[in-house]
Amino acid sequence: MREEGEGYDDRRDEGRHGTRAAVHAASGGRLGAAHPRQEGPTDLRLVPPALAAWATSAVMLDAAPAWVTGTAVGCLVLAGVLMTLRVGRARRVSRAGRVPGVRTGDRPGWPAVTAAAVLVCVAAAAVSAGLHGADLRRGPLPGLAERYATVIAEAEITSDPRLVRPRVRGPAPAPTAVLIEADVRRVETRDGATMVTRTPVLMVVDVERRRSSSASSAFSAGDRPSPWLALLPSTRVRVTARVVPPADGGDTAAVLRVRDPKVPEVVGEPSAAQRLAGRLRAGLREATDGLAPDARALLPGLVVGDTARITPELDEAFKETDLAHTLAVSGSNLTIILVLLVGPPGLAQRVERRGLAPRLGISLRTTALLGGALTLGFVIVCRPDPSVLRAAACGAVALLALATGRRRSLIPALATAVLLLVLYDPWLSRSYGFLLSVLATGALLTLAPRWSAALRARRVPPRLAEALAAAAAAQALCAPVVAVLSARVSLVAVPCNLLVEFAIAPATVLGFAALATAPWAMPVAKALAWCAGWPAGWIADVARTGAALPGAGIDWPGSWTGAALLALATVALLLAGRRLLRHPWWCGACGVLLLLAVVQPPPLTRVVTGWPPPGWRFAMCDVGQGDATVLAAGAGTGVVVDAGPDPVLVDRCLRTLGITRIPLVVLTHFHADHVAGLPGVLRGRQVGAIETTAYQEPVDQAEFVRREAAARGVSVTRAAAGEERRTGGLSWRVVWPPADPTVVPEGPNDASVALLVRSAGLRLLLLGDLEPPAQRALLRSPAGPLLGGVDVLKVAHHGSAYQDPGLLSRAAPRLALISAGADNTYGHPAPGTVAALRAMGAVVLSTDRDGALAVTGEGAELGVAGD
Repeated sequence: MREEGEGYDDRRDEGRHGTRAAVHAASGGRLGAAHPRQEGPTDLRLVPPALAAWATSAVMLDAAPAWVTGTAVGCLVLAGVLMTLRVGRARRVSRAGRVPGVRTGDRPGWPAVTAAAVLVCVAAAAVSAGLHGADLRRGPLPGLAERYATVIAEAEITSDPRLVRPRVRGPAPAPTAVLIEADVRRVETRDGATMVTRTPVLMVVDVERRRSSSASSAFSAGDRPSPWLALLPSTRVRVTARVVPPADGGDTAAVLRVRDPKVPEVVGEPSAAQRLAGRLRAGLREATDGLAPDARALLPGLVVGDTARITPELDEAFKETDLAHTLAVSGSNLTIILVLLVGPPGLAQRVERRGLAPRLGISLRTTALLGGALTLGFVIVCRPDPSVLRAAACGAVALLALATGRRRSLIPALATAVLLLVLYDPWLSRSYGFLLSVLATGALLTLAPRWSAALRARRVPPRLAEALAAAAAAQALCAPVVAVLSARVSLVAVPCNLLVEFAIAPATVLGFAALATAPWAMPVAKALAWCAGWPAGWIADVARTGAALPGAGIDWPGSWTGAALLALATVALLLAGRRLLRHPWWCGACGVLLLLAVVQPPPLTRVVTGWPPPGWRFAMCDVGQGDATVLAAGAGTGVVVDAGPDPVLVDRCLRTLGITRIPLVVLTHFHADHVAGLPGVLRGRQVGAIETTAYQEPVDQAEFVRREAAARGVSVTRAAAGEERRTGGLSWRVVWPPADPTVVPEGPNDASVALLVRSAGLRLLLLGDLEPPAQRALLRSPAGPLLGGVDVLKVAHHGSAYQDPGLLSRAAPRLALISAGADNTYGHPAPGTVAALRAMGAVVLSTDRDGALAVTGEGAELGVAGD
């Protein structure tokens, strides 16, 4: 039944608009179809208290106890005064019967009630934040962290362990680590003192990469996962660790660097609920084992936030396209499941309500109870992350209103969720994830319905208008915060979100079905996972394709000043957009211009920017601190030498150069700054073979190359001095390393593949990262006499100070090119090396100063251009 006084005639509205509008709960629903009058005026009374509590929590976490006490007492006193005045005024109104200027039905002193509520919430938030902040300062761990003491600690795990490998910034990636949030319950120091406490910490376990026992297994199995990753929340472990201060002012009192990371010592089993959740999550992982790599990695993340299989490359692609929210369980996941149960929430209290519950004959209040149980299970299985808690709180408030038969509004539900969550866990007030989650939900509840209506009024199809409004509204509010985190603004976020929207619901529903059936019927779960793998693979393809576009994003100041500038730019763009909507032709022209700016087709880019220059022979990509070069071998064809440290950067460079066919990829050696970008080279291109050095160190990077090649069916061969190859007008000779297997290099750098290349009349010498011992041995080798008088020298080892003067003198290059990252910590290129090359008459250019470089011409026409 409709609530009395709602004042809305469905039949009349259907005649006017042609369809019954529905209001969708929480985030991720189809809010663009909501009619603005369906639930009456928006109730905003809870918004000021929620915002006040949020701001107070963020400020008071670091405040001294005196400030916390003073703030709480002062706010309560003021609230009491306001309420006293309000009660007095209400009595006077009651005695007078009617006060001039006050209409019948008005609530006297209502602003005073709102102000008092704000003050009470501020007081409560101050107390809660003060207590949580004090938790970090009390107990023995802060003092032990200041002394960097070694302790034996008993800790209870509070989150899922996660594997972290920082981005490549040098020859080798930083050590792989497992991060675990935990509460320390007992501490034993070296002097035998034992202290009982309850202090939040971050445990860092530098896991040892376990190598496969045979080369063949390396192609498929790779590294076995660390046993630390199998630990469940609520498990108690005993560790020997060094206590160090936290890196930032987060919600941990200290960091425990675990000294013996091989096998965790478990002293307390996880709870029954967490064991069930772990069993379900493990079943989902098993059900997805046979899927394609992207779907296998992505589906557990879409369903329950399990991102353990997400590769750094795929994770970066999702960040570049602002699709990272799909990897973090959000309100959309819960909304999709609840809608299956209760149907569109706008119809939940009406006779025409939909969903599984009415079809099964379940009453309204029983439906709400089932929804509550489903929400609780959702939180346990997906873990209480900020977005999960916010979604669950919003769902609980809406379900409570549904069960009691009271009309609800989604804005008050969101405000209530924010208020309750920041009071329960004040650290959420400083969480960027929580902020983005609330902003996205607010955008879907406020801006999206209006924008959708405006688009439909301009004859945009309803479904498209709804999806476009939702994606644009979320992007408009979240982009400034994302810019603070990434110092970048995505230009493909809205289209990418539109393209994946229709795939998220089936992937989520089928994924949850696989999750539920895996413990009891694994074949059925695998069939469901196979079906879910198609939309999941589509989402991954959209992310990769969007991130690889040359104009996918633009750099932006990564500060709150930059966020404010972006917010102003967004407002200006929206105001201009309202005018443009009146002129379809102008809208089309702007859309075409934006498309060209994002795609940047090579012919057009060459005309506009002059890059790459026509007839280029050799290009050095700007991939930061690493190497990635291309030898032109015909239209759209090139031989790639090294892949740099970042798949996105090298892929973008190859797209700009128009490279679609690669007969050979030469990886000079296995340091990460030369091979980590290999997935970007292989993505979407015809690759004939990969050639590497015979020296298989570092082992983990060599295995990475073999796995990537095997996954794409590309053969791997080994280079040796004396080998000669030709493709089109390009020919080259391998001059290092020697074919003699008894010659053992001093390290990976001295095992680099060095090439002497001819491109028509142009001679190039590419030295990889050879160090002086190998450079001197190269001079004495049979290839030594061939190295004199080259046109172009790719300077060894990013132009480091360690160069053999004899080799530089023999090469006597006319043009010396150096690949180095801007502001790198290695001092590359070394001033002495640059000065020595210039003293020989060479023109010296480097990517850290000049960007990507391309060599053109030959002889007297030899030239070089930068982007």
